[in-house]
Amino acid sequence: MGDVAMTVPVIRAFVKQNPEVKVTFVSRPFFKPFFDGIENVTFFEIDLKKRHKGFFGLFKLYSDLSKLKIDAVADLHNVLRSKVIRTLFLVNGKKVAHTDKGRKAKNELIRAKNKIFKPLKSMFERHVDTFKQLGFSVDLNTPNFPEKAILSDEILSISGNKENFKWIGIAPFAKYESKVYPKDLMQKVIDEVASESNNKIFLFGGGKKEIAKLNSFSKNRSNIIVFAGKLELNKELQLISNLDVMLSMDSGNAHIAAMLGIKVITLWGATHPFAGFSPFNQLEENCLVSDREKYPLLPTSIYGNKRVEDYEDVMRTIAIESVIKLIN
Repeated sequence: MGDVAMTVPVIRAFVKQNPEVKVTFVSRPFFKPFFDGIENVTFFEIDLKKRHKGFFGLFKLYSDLSKLKIDAVADLHNVLRSKVIRTLFLVNGKKVAHTDKGRKAKNELIRAKNKIFKPLKSMFERHVDTFKQLGFSVDLNTPNFPEKAILSDEILSISGNKENFKWIGIAPFAKYESKVYPKDLMQKVIDEVASESNNKIFLFGGGKKEIAKLNSFSKNRSNIIVFAGKLELNKELQLISNLDVMLSMDSGNAHIAAMLGIKVITLWGATHPFAGFSPFNQLEENCLVSDREKYPLLPTSIYGNKRVEDYEDVMRTIAIESVIKLIN
């Protein structure tokens, strides 16, 4: 989800600065709302369960896309499936380019010995480079974001009117535990922020287990709303577009809020902003990282899936007070 969300600011800038170009974005149906309202962008829903499933399904996908008379292919994912598709277009005379994910430099960033600790090119810049290979310029220095959504009665029945409240989103989960702020510390952050009567907190997540944890965080307080699982994605995006700030782990929710122009605070454990996955257009100081003096091997992972012994508690070095201060 985060990978797709990180393409949105680039696509938005690309079509605005190249209005003569039509983009067909190919991805899973779930992500279609990310691109709603972006001019000259058509979303093609890939069917990985039936028509486009498996190796032979890729040839059907290529056949379906060929009917759209595509002139060039920008592979922003650069995985086996997308490599097959772009190769088929290439051998049939189409111009193709792919995003270089900088795997070598990322491995140098996370390795234990001879670590090269320096900021790498962001994924946004890497996607811009992909379009440059196709002959297009994209400038991300003056980004444009969608207007805050006008909330429907259905959403307002859950959120209530904004009035004089500060709307604060909190997404306390990530795919891997090494990127999740400890539950007891997150509870203290939520308790402190909720103690201000003009703050309204919206908790985001997904799945029954996460929703149960969010309900535990909320303690049934009137100014804390568990938004997870309440509405479809497009309506969740509308609510997020009205937040004043989003607190997130290094996860998809950070990138979703950022693509909508919302201020984002991120907490980093085993991973690090230097890998190029900081949310779009955010201040560097809004990325709170774990203490590298105490844990010098950080970052130990690009995606958080690698565990290092004795590094389970790195995020406890991110002070609660620092998180609350940034939110305020």
